[in-house]
Amino acid sequence: MTLSFFDQFMSPSFLGIPLMALALSLPWILFPTPSARWLNNRLITLQNWFINRFTQQLLLPLNLGGHKWALILTSLMLFLITLNMLGLLPYTFTPTTQLSLNMGLAVPLWLATVIIGMRNQPTVALGHLLPEGTPTLLIPVLIIIETISLFIRPLALGVRLTANLTAGHLLIQLIATAAFVLLPLMPTVALLTATLLFLLTLLEVAVAMIQAYVFVLLLSLYLQENV
Repeated sequence: MTLSFFDQFMSPSFLGIPLMALALSLPWILFPTPSARWLNNRLITLQNWFINRFTQQLLLPLNLGGHKWALILTSLMLFLITLNMLGLLPYTFTPTTQLSLNMGLAVPLWLATVIIGMRNQPTVALGHLLPEGTPTLLIPVLIIIETISLFIRPLALGVRLTANLTAGHLLIQLIATAAFVLLPLMPTVALLTATLLFLLTLLEVAVAMIQAYVFVLLLSLYLQENV
């Protein structure tokens, strides 16, 4: 029986029980637990160095009020990178290809930045809806456009992450299927296709890391406007 290429994006279940929560929680086991010792092993030292450098780079444009979000943004970055990278392994499921999950991450965090802006500096937050020096006739139109663009932000966050990962997984499966079919017919073409598959896999590893970084970076930019 021929399976659809989109079957890989179906939420896993066992005996009718959804395994989405298990797929989201198990990757955290792979991270080494930091210790209270003065001297750690190389893996924990490398992990701490990466987290410190990323947090420093992410919070560089933010003022002191935005530094409270350091733990949330760094944890989200590690969470998304882990899910995206593990999803490239064979016989695995990528939870971040589900739009519902990505929207569940994007909407509350975006809404938190908006609420913080409206609570701390409502004049500045509302001022983003109307650029300075706007002609009087264009004021109602620009307010409507900026309001729509504000509410589209979480949708863009979730759809961007979902679309990039889904497209990459589909391309890998299509090219892998082509290489498997062409192997007994045209071995030379199959070898070239397998080479293309290897290069595309390297590209997908980069996309998996970049998309997680872009997701968190855009959230930090939204936070910067409201802090």
